[in-house]
Amino acid sequence: MNVANIKKVDIADGIGVRVSLFVSGCTHHCKNCFNPETWNFDYGTPYTAETEQELLDALKPAYIRGLTLLGGEPFEPENQRVLVKLLRRVRDELPEKDIWSYSGYTFEELRGESRARCEVTDEMLSLIDVLVDGEYVDALRNIRLRFRGSENQRILDVPKSLQEGEAVVLY
Repeated sequence: MNVANIKKVDIADGIGVRVSLFVSGCTHHCKNCFNPETWNFDYGTPYTAETEQELLDALKPAYIRGLTLLGGEPFEPENQRVLVKLLRRVRDELPEKDIWSYSGYTFEELRGESRARCEVTDEMLSLIDVLVDGEYVDALRNIRLRFRGSENQRILDVPKSLQEGEAVVLY
């Protein structure tokens, strides 16, 4: 997996001050994507053990509320296989931090049959608190929406969604 960008102080991609990891690789190719360079799986720099430790160290200050995964597409299978290990460490070492993820896949696609499903998808979802799901749709763009770009996207409470077996909108 490659890293497109790391923001160690981000207030745009979730509630509170966050550390945001932008991964490379996305097969959605949404029209007018805000980050099209991240479609290329080879864009950026390789994710290493040092990168992972840098992220964990950046999450440690008390003023950091949590981690946000963006891209690119965190739920491309090749990205999930790396990210699930990071999420395990965050849960083990920094359990007070919350985890958000953005995905062009819907919750239903991640739970059902889709190209995103792989052997770690269920575990990855179980480690996430909030999922902003759905492809960016340029025709539904709305700059007044908080934490999303188009009206079709939802902000989901993942633990409740998993418990109830259907998407539960957080707000």
